[in-house]
Amino acid sequence: MSRTEAGASLSGPGTPTDLYAEGAQGNAYYARVARSEPCVMELVSKLAKEPWTDRPSSVHPVLGAVARTVHDYSSPAGRRALLPLAPSFLATAQAGFESSARLVALCVSAALTSPDPNCITKDERGRLAGAQETALYLLASRPADQRPGGFARWWLPVLDRLNLSESFYRGFVATEHAAEAVAVTARASGGDSDVRLRRLLKQCLATV
Repeated sequence: MSRTEAGASLSGPGTPTDLYAEGAQGNAYYARVARSEPCVMELVSKLAKEPWTDRPSSVHPVLGAVARTVHDYSSPAGRRALLPLAPSFLATAQAGFESSARLVALCVSAALTSPDPNCITKDERGRLAGAQETALYLLASRPADQRPGGFARWWLPVLDRLNLSESFYRGFVATEHAAEAVAVTARASGGDSDVRLRRLLKQCLATV
């Protein structure tokens, strides 16, 4: 299903929450598990006609990690406000360092410019700085006179030789970096986390 078709399905009969409930009822696992609030990623899996999951394969893994973390740190009302964004996630899965690095850089920037920076610990600042340094290094096409941040300075050259560095970054490293940045943003939002998290998620959607 295309983004346009998915958007039309959400604007037609049945609300996004109705579609979510329909998908959950059709899945044996979710029928046994109480879900406190609808998750936008699960709605995306239904729109994409994939198995009911919060990790649909049609969504970029870093974008999916951002969305799940935004969901986890949003209020019940905030979670429901995310559901209309579901069609925008379709067909965002793509390989390449650029999309992953852009998403990490955006999320880290949001965390470091949060209204209540005193909520960010020294260790978190160090990890976020390393994540940002690595993302900017990758976005700059890995210039010879620069080095990535954190542990990437060791694993990146090793996995390059095995042709695994991009998939490892996209599927594991960048997802963790982005998720931590979103969690920090939520905690340091100064009581306005729903608005800031939804805005951040929309900005992430605009980059892929």
